Amino acid sequence: MSMQLSETELLKSFIDSLQHLSGHTRNAYSRDLKHLQNFCIKKNIKKWSEVKGQQLREFVAYRHRNGISGRSLQRNLSSVRAFYRHLLKLNKVSINPAEGIVTPKTARKLPKLLDVDQTYQLLNIEKNDIFSIRDIAIIELIYSSGLRLSEIISLNTDDIDFSDRVLTVTGKGNKTRNIPVGKYAIEAVKHWLKNRKIFLNGNERALFLSNRGNRISPRSIQERIKKWAKKQGLSNHVHPHMLRHSFASHVLESSGDLKAVQELLGHADISTTQIYTHLDFQHLAQVYDKTHPRAQRIHRKKPDTK
Repeated sequence: MSMQLSETELLKSFIDSLQHLSGHTRNAYSRDLKHLQNFCIKKNIKKWSEVKGQQLREFVAYRHRNGISGRSLQRNLSSVRAFYRHLLKLNKVSINPAEGIVTPKTARKLPKLLDVDQTYQLLNIEKNDIFSIRDIAIIELIYSSGLRLSEIISLNTDDIDFSDRVLTVTGKGNKTRNIPVGKYAIEAVKHWLKNRKIFLNGNERALFLSNRGNRISPRSIQERIKKWAKKQGLSNHVHPHMLRHSFASHVLESSGDLKAVQELLGHADISTTQIYTHLDFQHLAQVYDKTHPRAQRIHRKKPDTK
């Protein structure tokens, strides 16, 4: 038995109210709520006002049993909450049954990164043309200061203070932070600036340019780093964010200062930075297993005491 037509119209009116969002986002809301509608049909629930918190918990459990991840379920519930806020405004329901519903947690995947030797291998690029000079400056700067891809692209020529070796970056939420820059990155950027005029077109302020003279694109940086990783003999799929992860892990491993790493990365919440403590612990655990006499799982034959 299907839900009443007016209930489907309410669903459509909610999706229509999201015109300020992208088509991709509206489709995601629509898919999420379609799953709930199908669940309601199976449970013979005919009106949105009949859905209670218990039914939504059953819906979450049903989706989870069918292999839906915790992250996807969180998005599902976010869509349901937004839909019921819409219904509350229309006075079609008296409560939002999705408030207070918790989804099962999904284990957080640890980011892939390069170890120190692999990073040096990648950075050991021969600077024999304008492209290699530019690319090594980009790679050095991302790794030196832990930059996001969007941050390296948005840099302008006046964002680096060469005397103090400080970089001014505008990150997420339009927040500005100052980050120290290592000497190798400083040297690489200076070398690039001496050659930048070859690509320069007019008064372009972007630090890194394409061969057309405009600000380099995210896609170009991704492809160039991937190409260099392969050329330098690295088997992993190296991308800009992997360099950022490597920066964070290497600094934390050497300093143990999580708060400092948080500030360098521009994380608003330290819980985001804490993922690197797991990476650091993995490294420490490996060292422990290899070096501690009582950790080694070697079954030696006991001496004959007879």
